[in-house]
Amino acid sequence: MKKITSLIIGIVCVILVLMFGAHQLEKSTGMAGAKVVNIYNWGDYIDPALIKKFEKESGYKVNYETFDSNEAMYTKIQQGGTAYDIAIPSEYMIQKMIKANLLIPLDHSKIKGLSNIGDSFLNLDFDPGNQYSIPYFWGTLGIVYNDKFVNAEDMTSWNDLWRPELKDNIMLIDGAREIIGLGLNSLGYSVNSKNMDQLNQAVAKLRTLTPNVKAIVADEIKMYMENEESAVAVTFSGEAADMMYENSHLHYVIPKEGTNLWSDNIVIPKTSKNQEGAYAFINFMLDPKNAAQNAEYIGYSTPNEAAMKLMPKEVVEDKQFYPTKEMMAKMEVYRDLGSKYLGIYNDLFLELKMYRK
Repeated sequence: MKKITSLIIGIVCVILVLMFGAHQLEKSTGMAGAKVVNIYNWGDYIDPALIKKFEKESGYKVNYETFDSNEAMYTKIQQGGTAYDIAIPSEYMIQKMIKANLLIPLDHSKIKGLSNIGDSFLNLDFDPGNQYSIPYFWGTLGIVYNDKFVNAEDMTSWNDLWRPELKDNIMLIDGAREIIGLGLNSLGYSVNSKNMDQLNQAVAKLRTLTPNVKAIVADEIKMYMENEESAVAVTFSGEAADMMYENSHLHYVIPKEGTNLWSDNIVIPKTSKNQEGAYAFINFMLDPKNAAQNAEYIGYSTPNEAAMKLMPKEVVEDKQFYPTKEMMAKMEVYRDLGSKYLGIYNDLFLELKMYRK
Protein backbone atom coordinates (compact mmCIF):
# COMPACT_ATOMS: atom_id res chain seq x y z
CA MET A 1 0.00 0.00 0.00
CA LYS A 2 2.85 2.36 0.89
CA LYS A 3 4.45 1.61 -2.50
CA ILE A 4 1.19 2.51 -4.29
CA THR A 5 0.85 5.72 -2.27
CA SER A 6 4.46 6.65 -3.00
CA LEU A 7 3.89 5.95 -6.69
CA ILE A 8 0.79 8.16 -6.78
CA ILE A 9 2.61 10.96 -4.95
CA GLY A 10 5.51 10.63 -7.43
CA ILE A 11 3.16 10.83 -10.42
CA VAL A 12 1.43 13.91 -8.97
CA CYS A 13 4.82 15.57 -8.40
CA VAL A 14 5.87 14.85 -11.99
CA ILE A 15 2.60 16.30 -13.29
CA LEU A 16 3.06 19.43 -11.18
CA VAL A 17 6.63 19.84 -12.40
CA LEU A 18 5.51 19.43 -16.02
CA MET A 19 2.68 21.93 -15.53
CA PHE A 20 5.09 24.45 -13.97
CA GLY A 21 7.56 23.91 -16.81
CA ALA A 22 4.83 24.40 -19.41
CA HIS A 23 3.75 27.60 -17.69
CA GLN A 24 7.32 28.90 -17.65
CA LEU A 25 7.72 27.99 -21.33
CA GLU A 26 4.54 29.84 -22.19
CA LYS A 27 5.81 32.87 -20.28
CA SER A 28 9.19 32.78 -22.02
CA THR A 29 7.59 32.50 -25.46
CA GLY A 30 5.00 35.17 -24.75
CA MET A 31 1.94 32.93 -24.49
CA ALA A 32 1.00 33.28 -20.84
CA GLY A 33 -2.72 33.77 -21.35
CA ALA A 34 -5.48 36.19 -22.22
CA LYS A 35 -4.36 38.82 -19.71
CA VAL A 36 -0.99 39.28 -21.44
CA VAL A 37 -0.28 41.46 -24.47
CA ASN A 38 2.90 40.48 -26.30
CA ILE A 39 4.40 43.48 -28.09
CA TYR A 40 7.24 43.32 -30.64
CA ASN A 41 8.71 46.75 -31.38
CA TRP A 42 11.88 48.57 -32.35
CA GLY A 43 14.30 49.30 -29.52
CA ASP A 44 13.71 52.52 -27.55
CA TYR A 45 10.50 53.21 -29.47
CA ILE A 46 7.95 53.83 -26.74
CA ASP A 47 7.95 55.84 -23.52
CA PRO A 48 8.30 53.16 -20.78
CA ALA A 49 5.87 55.17 -18.65
CA LEU A 50 3.18 54.50 -21.26
CA ILE A 51 3.58 50.74 -20.90
CA LYS A 52 3.04 51.05 -17.15
CA LYS A 53 0.06 53.33 -17.75
CA PHE A 54 -1.46 50.87 -20.23
CA GLU A 55 -1.03 47.99 -17.80
CA LYS A 56 -2.67 49.99 -14.99
CA GLU A 57 -5.61 51.21 -17.09
CA SER A 58 -6.27 48.00 -19.05
CA GLY A 59 -5.41 45.32 -16.52
CA TYR A 60 -3.22 43.58 -19.08
CA LYS A 61 0.39 42.58 -18.43
CA VAL A 62 2.78 43.56 -21.23
CA ASN A 63 5.55 41.27 -22.47
CA TYR A 64 7.77 43.60 -24.49
CA GLU A 65 10.44 42.45 -26.96
CA THR A 66 12.48 44.46 -29.44
CA PHE A 67 14.01 43.96 -32.88
CA ASP A 68 16.66 45.91 -34.76
CA SER A 69 15.53 45.43 -38.35
CA ASN A 70 12.36 44.79 -40.30
CA GLU A 71 13.93 41.67 -41.75
CA ALA A 72 14.67 40.19 -38.31
CA MET A 73 11.11 40.95 -37.21
CA TYR A 74 9.69 39.35 -40.36
CA THR A 75 11.71 36.16 -39.95
CA LYS A 76 10.71 35.66 -36.31
CA ILE A 77 7.00 36.22 -36.98
CA GLN A 78 7.13 33.99 -40.06
CA GLN A 79 8.66 31.20 -37.98
CA GLY A 80 5.74 31.52 -35.56
CA GLY A 81 7.61 30.58 -32.39
CA THR A 82 6.21 33.47 -30.33
CA ALA A 83 2.58 34.56 -30.13
CA TYR A 84 2.99 38.29 -30.68
CA ASP A 85 -0.22 40.29 -30.38
CA ILE A 86 1.29 43.54 -31.65
CA ALA A 87 4.16 44.29 -34.01
CA ILE A 88 5.31 47.63 -35.41
CA PRO A 89 6.98 47.19 -38.82
CA SER A 90 7.69 49.74 -41.54
CA GLU A 91 5.44 50.30 -44.52
CA TYR A 92 7.30 48.23 -47.14
CA MET A 93 7.54 45.30 -44.74
CA ILE A 94 3.81 45.47 -44.03
CA GLN A 95 3.25 45.09 -47.75
CA LYS A 96 5.43 41.99 -47.70
CA MET A 97 3.69 40.58 -44.60
CA ILE A 98 0.27 41.04 -46.19
CA LYS A 99 1.42 39.09 -49.26
CA ALA A 100 2.78 36.34 -47.00
CA ASN A 101 -0.54 36.15 -45.09
CA LEU A 102 1.14 36.94 -41.76
CA LEU A 103 -1.32 39.60 -40.56
CA ILE A 104 -4.89 39.62 -39.25
CA PRO A 105 -7.30 42.00 -41.02
CA LEU A 106 -8.38 44.70 -38.58
CA ASP A 107 -11.94 45.02 -37.30
CA HIS A 108 -12.39 48.78 -37.52
CA SER A 109 -15.49 48.61 -35.33
CA LYS A 110 -13.14 47.82 -32.42
CA ILE A 111 -10.82 50.75 -33.12
CA LYS A 112 -11.38 54.11 -31.46
CA GLY A 113 -9.46 57.22 -32.48
CA LEU A 114 -8.49 56.44 -36.06
CA SER A 115 -10.07 59.79 -37.00
CA ASN A 116 -7.22 61.46 -35.07
CA ILE A 117 -4.77 60.34 -37.76
CA GLY A 118 -4.02 62.79 -40.57
CA ASP A 119 -5.25 61.94 -44.05
CA SER A 120 -1.68 61.95 -45.39
CA PHE A 121 -0.98 58.76 -43.44
CA LEU A 122 -4.16 56.82 -44.18
CA ASN A 123 -5.16 54.69 -47.15
CA LEU A 124 -1.63 54.50 -48.56
CA ASP A 125 -0.53 52.16 -51.32
CA PHE A 126 1.08 49.59 -49.02
CA ASP A 127 -2.24 49.06 -47.17
CA PRO A 128 -5.31 50.52 -48.94
CA GLY A 129 -8.08 51.31 -46.47
CA ASN A 130 -5.78 50.51 -43.55
CA GLN A 131 -7.12 47.00 -43.55
CA TYR A 132 -4.09 45.71 -41.66
CA SER A 133 -2.23 48.65 -40.09
CA ILE A 134 -2.56 51.73 -37.90
CA PRO A 135 0.02 54.57 -38.19
CA TYR A 136 2.39 54.86 -35.22
CA PHE A 137 5.33 57.16 -36.09
CA TRP A 138 6.73 58.65 -39.26
CA GLY A 139 9.78 60.55 -40.33
CA THR A 140 12.36 61.18 -43.00
CA LEU A 141 15.95 60.44 -43.87
CA GLY A 142 18.10 63.55 -43.90
CA ILE A 143 21.33 65.29 -42.98
CA VAL A 144 22.53 66.38 -39.54
CA TYR A 145 25.30 68.97 -39.47
CA ASN A 146 27.23 70.81 -36.79
CA ASP A 147 27.24 74.59 -37.24
CA LYS A 148 30.74 74.78 -35.75
CA PHE A 149 32.08 73.10 -38.87
CA VAL A 150 29.44 73.62 -41.58
CA ASN A 151 27.46 76.69 -42.67
CA ALA A 152 23.71 76.29 -43.07
CA GLU A 153 23.79 77.51 -46.69
CA ASP A 154 26.35 74.82 -47.52
CA MET A 155 24.12 71.92 -46.45
CA THR A 156 20.81 71.98 -48.33
CA SER A 157 21.23 69.13 -50.83
CA TRP A 158 22.34 65.51 -50.97
CA ASN A 159 25.03 66.69 -53.36
CA ASP A 160 26.54 68.87 -50.62
CA LEU A 161 27.83 65.66 -49.03
CA TRP A 162 30.41 65.51 -51.81
CA ARG A 163 32.06 68.81 -50.74
CA PRO A 164 35.83 68.20 -50.56
CA GLU A 165 36.13 70.04 -47.24
CA LEU A 166 34.12 67.20 -45.64
CA LYS A 167 36.89 64.66 -46.21
CA ASP A 168 36.73 61.91 -43.56
CA ASN A 169 33.97 63.83 -41.75
CA ILE A 170 30.63 62.15 -42.60
CA MET A 171 28.83 59.39 -40.73
CA LEU A 172 26.43 57.26 -42.79
CA ILE A 173 23.56 55.18 -41.46
CA ASP A 174 24.12 51.46 -42.05
CA GLY A 175 21.21 50.74 -44.38
CA ALA A 176 21.13 49.58 -47.99
CA ARG A 177 17.83 51.24 -48.92
CA GLU A 178 18.89 54.49 -47.25
CA ILE A 179 22.35 54.88 -48.77
CA ILE A 180 21.56 53.53 -52.23
CA GLY A 181 18.42 55.67 -52.04
CA LEU A 182 20.30 58.90 -51.34
CA GLY A 183 22.57 58.10 -54.28
CA LEU A 184 19.50 57.67 -56.49
CA ASN A 185 17.91 60.86 -55.11
CA SER A 186 21.07 62.86 -55.76
CA LEU A 187 20.75 61.94 -59.44
CA GLY A 188 17.02 62.68 -59.59
CA TYR A 189 15.98 59.01 -59.60
CA SER A 190 13.39 57.17 -57.50
CA VAL A 191 14.44 55.51 -54.22
CA ASN A 192 12.47 52.49 -55.48
CA SER A 193 14.30 52.22 -58.79
CA LYS A 194 14.59 48.79 -60.42
CA ASN A 195 16.53 50.22 -63.36
CA MET A 196 20.00 48.64 -63.26
CA ASP A 197 21.54 51.51 -65.22
CA GLN A 198 20.24 53.98 -62.61
CA LEU A 199 21.38 51.76 -59.75
CA ASN A 200 24.87 51.40 -61.22
CA GLN A 201 25.08 55.17 -61.73
CA ALA A 202 24.08 55.73 -58.10
CA VAL A 203 26.69 53.29 -56.80
CA ALA A 204 29.38 54.76 -59.03
CA LYS A 205 28.60 58.21 -57.63
CA LEU A 206 28.55 56.90 -54.06
CA ARG A 207 32.02 55.44 -54.56
CA THR A 208 33.28 58.97 -55.13
CA LEU A 209 31.77 59.92 -51.75
CA THR A 210 33.82 57.39 -49.80
CA PRO A 211 36.80 59.72 -49.12
CA ASN A 212 34.38 61.88 -47.11
CA VAL A 213 32.95 58.95 -45.16
CA LYS A 214 34.36 58.51 -41.68
CA ALA A 215 32.22 55.48 -40.81
CA ILE A 216 29.08 53.55 -41.71
CA VAL A 217 27.35 52.78 -38.42
CA ALA A 218 23.95 52.49 -36.74
CA ASP A 219 23.10 53.72 -33.24
CA GLU A 220 26.65 54.98 -32.67
CA ILE A 221 25.90 57.96 -34.92
CA LYS A 222 24.17 59.71 -32.01
CA MET A 223 27.20 59.43 -29.77
CA TYR A 224 29.62 60.58 -32.48
CA MET A 225 27.55 63.61 -33.40
CA GLU A 226 26.72 64.61 -29.83
CA ASN A 227 30.43 64.45 -28.98
CA GLU A 228 31.34 66.43 -32.11
CA GLU A 229 33.51 63.67 -33.52
CA SER A 230 32.09 64.25 -36.98
CA ALA A 231 30.75 67.31 -38.80
CA VAL A 232 27.91 65.67 -40.74
CA ALA A 233 25.74 62.57 -40.56
CA VAL A 234 23.04 60.94 -42.66
CA THR A 235 20.37 59.56 -40.36
CA PHE A 236 16.68 59.49 -39.50
CA SER A 237 14.74 62.49 -38.26
CA GLY A 238 13.98 61.06 -34.82
CA GLU A 239 17.62 60.18 -34.23
CA ALA A 240 18.46 63.73 -35.28
CA ALA A 241 16.00 65.12 -32.73
CA ASP A 242 17.75 63.16 -29.97
CA MET A 243 21.14 64.49 -31.04
CA MET A 244 19.90 68.06 -31.24
CA TYR A 245 18.49 67.81 -27.73
CA GLU A 246 21.97 66.91 -26.45
CA ASN A 247 23.95 69.38 -28.60
CA SER A 248 22.54 72.76 -29.63
CA HIS A 249 25.07 73.10 -32.47
CA LEU A 250 23.40 70.27 -34.40
CA HIS A 251 20.73 70.88 -37.06
CA TYR A 252 18.61 68.62 -39.27
CA VAL A 253 18.00 69.21 -42.98
CA ILE A 254 15.67 67.54 -45.44
CA PRO A 255 17.57 67.70 -48.76
CA LYS A 256 15.88 69.79 -51.45
CA GLU A 257 15.88 66.92 -53.98
CA GLY A 258 13.56 64.95 -51.74
CA THR A 259 14.04 61.87 -49.60
CA ASN A 260 12.40 58.81 -48.13
CA LEU A 261 9.18 59.35 -46.20
CA TRP A 262 8.82 56.36 -43.94
CA SER A 263 6.17 55.28 -41.48
CA ASP A 264 6.01 52.55 -38.86
CA ASN A 265 2.60 51.07 -38.20
CA ILE A 266 0.88 48.86 -35.64
CA VAL A 267 -0.27 45.46 -36.92
CA ILE A 268 -1.72 42.31 -35.37
CA PRO A 269 0.25 39.20 -36.46
CA LYS A 270 -1.61 35.96 -37.13
CA THR A 271 0.27 34.50 -34.16
CA SER A 272 -1.82 36.65 -31.79
CA LYS A 273 -3.47 34.83 -28.87
CA ASN A 274 -5.02 37.98 -27.43
CA GLN A 275 -6.67 40.10 -30.10
CA GLU A 276 -8.81 41.97 -27.59
CA GLY A 277 -5.67 43.02 -25.77
CA ALA A 278 -4.15 44.05 -29.09
CA TYR A 279 -7.13 46.32 -29.85
CA ALA A 280 -6.90 47.76 -26.35
CA PHE A 281 -3.28 48.71 -27.00
CA ILE A 282 -4.10 50.21 -30.42
CA ASN A 283 -6.85 52.36 -28.91
CA PHE A 284 -4.56 53.37 -26.06
CA MET A 285 -1.90 54.59 -28.49
CA LEU A 286 -4.48 56.42 -30.62
CA ASP A 287 -5.49 58.51 -27.61
CA PRO A 288 -4.11 62.03 -28.28
CA LYS A 289 -2.60 62.43 -24.80
CA ASN A 290 -0.71 59.16 -25.06
CA ALA A 291 0.39 59.80 -28.64
CA ALA A 292 1.66 63.28 -27.71
CA GLN A 293 3.56 61.93 -24.70
CA ASN A 294 5.13 59.23 -26.86
CA ALA A 295 6.15 61.66 -29.60
CA GLU A 296 7.76 64.07 -27.14
CA TYR A 297 9.66 61.24 -25.47
CA ILE A 298 10.85 59.48 -28.65
CA GLY A 299 11.43 62.50 -30.91
CA TYR A 300 9.85 61.09 -34.08
CA SER A 301 6.89 62.74 -35.78
CA THR A 302 3.38 61.64 -34.86
CA PRO A 303 0.68 61.13 -37.51
CA ASN A 304 -1.90 61.89 -34.79
CA GLU A 305 -3.17 65.42 -35.58
CA ALA A 306 -5.13 65.61 -32.31
CA ALA A 307 -1.91 64.83 -30.43
CA MET A 308 -0.05 67.58 -32.29
CA LYS A 309 -2.42 70.15 -30.77
CA LEU A 310 -1.16 69.11 -27.33
CA MET A 311 2.52 69.41 -28.23
CA PRO A 312 4.80 72.49 -28.07
CA LYS A 313 4.35 74.82 -31.05
CA GLU A 314 8.07 75.03 -31.68
CA VAL A 315 8.07 71.26 -32.25
CA VAL A 316 5.12 70.87 -34.60
CA GLU A 317 5.97 74.06 -36.53
CA ASP A 318 9.52 72.91 -37.27
CA LYS A 319 9.39 72.18 -41.02
CA GLN A 320 12.34 69.78 -40.87
CA PHE A 321 10.31 67.45 -38.65
CA TYR A 322 6.78 68.35 -39.77
CA PRO A 323 7.41 69.33 -43.41
CA THR A 324 4.97 71.22 -45.59
CA LYS A 325 2.85 69.49 -48.25
CA GLU A 326 5.15 70.97 -50.89
CA MET A 327 8.17 69.37 -49.23
CA MET A 328 6.36 66.05 -48.78
CA ALA A 329 5.42 66.02 -52.47
CA LYS A 330 9.10 65.37 -53.23
CA MET A 331 9.31 62.45 -50.82
CA GLU A 332 8.78 58.77 -51.55
CA VAL A 333 7.64 55.86 -49.44
CA TYR A 334 9.75 52.72 -49.76
CA ARG A 335 7.96 49.98 -51.67
CA ASP A 336 8.53 46.28 -51.29
CA LEU A 337 11.09 45.62 -54.03
CA GLY A 338 10.66 41.86 -53.96
CA SER A 339 13.39 39.42 -53.00
CA LYS A 340 15.34 39.81 -56.27
CA TYR A 341 15.84 43.56 -56.10
CA LEU A 342 16.16 43.65 -52.33
CA GLY A 343 19.08 41.26 -52.82
CA ILE A 344 20.53 43.54 -55.51
CA TYR A 345 20.33 46.60 -53.23
CA ASN A 346 21.97 44.67 -50.38
CA ASP A 347 24.74 43.35 -52.66
CA LEU A 348 25.45 46.80 -54.10
CA PHE A 349 25.61 48.27 -50.60
CA LEU A 350 27.94 45.52 -49.39
CA GLU A 351 30.22 46.15 -52.37
CA LEU A 352 30.16 49.87 -51.57
CA LYS A 353 31.17 49.24 -47.96
CA MET A 354 34.00 46.99 -49.07
CA TYR A 355 35.14 49.54 -51.67
CA ARG A 356 35.45 52.38 -49.19
CA LYS A 357 38.73 54.31 -49.34
